[in-house]
Amino acid sequence: MFATVLLLLVALCAQGGNGKEEQEAQRLGHVSVVIVGGTGDLAKKYLWQGFFQLYINQVNSGNTFSFYGGGLSPVDQAIPVFFEILKGVSCNKDVPVERCALLKEQFLRLAQYRQLKTPEDYQDLAKHIEQQLKEEGMVEAGRLFYLSVPAFAYADIADKVNSSCRPASGVWLRVVLEKPFGHDFRSAQILASQLGNSLKDEEMYRIDHYLGKQVVSKILPFRIQNKKFLDPIWNKHHIERVEIVLKETLDAKGRIPFYDQYGVIRDVLQNHLTEVMTLLTMRLPVNQSSNEEVLRNKLKIFRSLQPLGKNQAVIGQYQAYNNEVQEELNKTKEYLSLTPTFAAVMAHIDMAQYDGVPVVLISGKKLDERVGYARVLFKNDIFCVQNHNSVHCKPKQVIFYFGHGSLQYPAILVTKNLFKPVVMDGEWKEVTEHKDVSVLGLPISDYYVQAPTVQREAYSELIAQIFSGRKDSFISAEHLLASWGLWTPLLDSLSSSYPRIYPGGADNANLLDFHLRGKEISYANEAVVIIAPDQMGGPSTDGFQVMQGKYRSADMVSAWAEELVERLAADVQAAAEAAVSEGGTFHLALSGGSTPLALFHRLALYHFSFPWRDTHVWMVDERCVPLTESESNFRNVHDHLLQHVRIPYYNIHPMPVQLNQRLCVEEDGGALLYEREVNKLVNGSSFHFVLLGVGYDGHTASLFPGGKVDGHGDSLVAFTESPAKPHQRMSLTLGAINRAHKVAVLVMGKGKHELITQLSRVKDNPDKWPVTGIRPANGRLVWYIDYDALLG
Repeated sequence: MFATVLLLLVALCAQGGNGKEEQEAQRLGHVSVVIVGGTGDLAKKYLWQGFFQLYINQVNSGNTFSFYGGGLSPVDQAIPVFFEILKGVSCNKDVPVERCALLKEQFLRLAQYRQLKTPEDYQDLAKHIEQQLKEEGMVEAGRLFYLSVPAFAYADIADKVNSSCRPASGVWLRVVLEKPFGHDFRSAQILASQLGNSLKDEEMYRIDHYLGKQVVSKILPFRIQNKKFLDPIWNKHHIERVEIVLKETLDAKGRIPFYDQYGVIRDVLQNHLTEVMTLLTMRLPVNQSSNEEVLRNKLKIFRSLQPLGKNQAVIGQYQAYNNEVQEELNKTKEYLSLTPTFAAVMAHIDMAQYDGVPVVLISGKKLDERVGYARVLFKNDIFCVQNHNSVHCKPKQVIFYFGHGSLQYPAILVTKNLFKPVVMDGEWKEVTEHKDVSVLGLPISDYYVQAPTVQREAYSELIAQIFSGRKDSFISAEHLLASWGLWTPLLDSLSSSYPRIYPGGADNANLLDFHLRGKEISYANEAVVIIAPDQMGGPSTDGFQVMQGKYRSADMVSAWAEELVERLAADVQAAAEAAVSEGGTFHLALSGGSTPLALFHRLALYHFSFPWRDTHVWMVDERCVPLTESESNFRNVHDHLLQHVRIPYYNIHPMPVQLNQRLCVEEDGGALLYEREVNKLVNGSSFHFVLLGVGYDGHTASLFPGGKVDGHGDSLVAFTESPAKPHQRMSLTLGAINRAHKVAVLVMGKGKHELITQLSRVKDNPDKWPVTGIRPANGRLVWYIDYDALLG
């Protein structure tokens, strides 16, 4: 019989959860912990140690445990590796040696390896757990699955857990997911949808281990406890800039198959550093223990961040990286990777509190030291006439020091020329005795320093929170998609950019130094050419300029993605200026989706003379969801364009999909209401400019194959049905679109190459290929197709 240790009864306190989570967390009984990928590198380094620490902390709680390492390897091959890993776990220094030995022995008895490959394997695991509960007369409290596997396996494993190993009603299920959560906005959206088919949102714990770091988890409490000092200075009048930095000395060896797909921005900036940024800049919650309020306040920051484009980033790659890629991925000597291993990105938050304050996120491999920190640097308005070493003239800063570097331990530091911070709870202490070190240019004696009384590993902290049912340090689906919505356009714009080559370590000297100029960032020094140009293969953005031609008998503009978006933005502004000059008003109809995001960013960041005051913005189509939800096309246009430009609110015309507190009900007359608004405000119901995309099935706007798109008669707006959720849509009809002065169809990405090839060969057949029904009666159709879509 599988051994189980019965523990003493002490109620578990789940701090910070909400009602249901607290009840579940306090439910005592048997807990089965399953690490899928239980013999992998992450499990070996951190997870088993974290779960052993949980076991030590819970040994007197009244719960019993079983621990399972799961993997694809057969049992006889994996068991020696598995138990060798478990033998490596250790106790904290405060645990006596004899007690530690006993706890390790118990922990090993409670652990076993199981092959988890097929649905039958998960069924067998469920039967084993249920048989054990029955034999030993135990009540089940919950099951915890930690998926320490590549992200492509998440959906399949979640389905197997749901169909074959889900516990009975009343027993909690928690499934932990490691980053990366997708590769870009679309893949993250698909993954979230797939996981949602198997798991409830409250059952998923998307882990970012940075949120388990002791200093990171104290950013909000520190801001709250020092509110009386910080409130007057936490704004644009006093903050010079915010820096969030993670520097590494190591290279990417051994991780190349993963790293070359993701690079430093996806690996570090999109998650770890972005999380820290939101904690530093979000509005303080009234109730810090409310997950919902904290999430709402973080999402407000995402909605207020100005779009990130190519001019808001510099990228680099350490010199040896390309050879490592060729070796580990079996590439030829001619192969050139453009994956950045260093990046510095400057963000701006479009809020009155932070207007004009740069937030700089920096990370890289093969740099001069290993260190992580967030620094809020304040303006110094005191000028010292004689004593320039006076404390009053030194930098004023608050530093959240994550660890390593010169200090070697996590700490929060405040310069003595700012204020003396409140000492936090009993787990933190004020440090008054220091080694002779300097931190970011100042001797340690110039700071008030607070540090954790006992240092704890991030994974151990987060595992304890998962067990307690606390979700305040984990990433929600909405939060995740908001982050990818910010970073995806930047990643797309950098995809064909050559990173600056740097030698690594101290030899980098000033090669990676950069300027902050207004809202743009650039390297401060000319690059030193380390790799000769004739060694650099791959696509060249200089190889083609903007090209004009014909496609499906209509005008076509083609270029690399960045130049194409520049041209389209210029064409939109030219059309706007011409319309305003002629009639005083410009009517622009915009599509949703991810394709036009780069255009929105371009218009927001560079077209300062655009006549927004005289522009009316209309929607081409809309999903039947509340306009505040992330799936809404209008929400997309608002977050990425409208909130960043000065357009009168009464010139903005979202589609009325929600009337009488219900969505897209025919008798509410939403489509007719929008049509009347168009007829009333748009001369001849002819928009000056309509921006469209085209889906893989040939749909455009929300006009889908088989939807009788020619059957709307003289109607300008209609309800339609999409094959994908949400099914109900509201859309401009072909009749409305074909009245426009100019219609632009924007197509980008290699994924659209097959579609572009097919469309070039088919005849007009709007029922099968709705986009072929775009034939402006008295206007002009222009296809904007990037080289990836055109040439593949």
